[in-house]
Amino acid sequence: MDKVDKKILDILQRDGRLTTAEVASSVNLSPSPCARRIKRLETEKVIIGYQAKVSRHSVNLGMTIFVHVNLNSHQETDLEHFEHIIQQVPQVINGHVVSGQYDYLLEVVCADLIAYEAFMRQLRIIPMVKDINSNFTIRTFKEQTALPISS
Repeated sequence: MDKVDKKILDILQRDGRLTTAEVASSVNLSPSPCARRIKRLETEKVIIGYQAKVSRHSVNLGMTIFVHVNLNSHQETDLEHFEHIIQQVPQVINGHVVSGQYDYLLEVVCADLIAYEAFMRQLRIIPMVKDINSNFTIRTFKEQTALPISS
């Protein structure tokens, strides 16, 4: 991956709706070579998709909660089972295996406390869940989806 590829990635992360011609113009290429580079980045799974960024408040998902989870078993089958269950829960928008005091960090979005309570009921009945700790977001001061790709 060269500097032009990185610049293309940076541009598309900021606006995935740009035409190939617009991207090409920004990186000083003609449209055909730029299109080939974009296609290669997609084929190599460097670019893994395009999506619209939706305002959480506009779709009544104004609460963001970071949920730390500990499991009572670290058997591979239990870990896989827990992760499979969590992947099916739409309120969990990001899930991470973490080091330190907890096993998992989940980013959860809900409309309100009633919806969060319903989510917690789902989480508590998973057999291998030992401990749950929640941190409620008061205010988001930085929200970025673009990766810092150095050119």
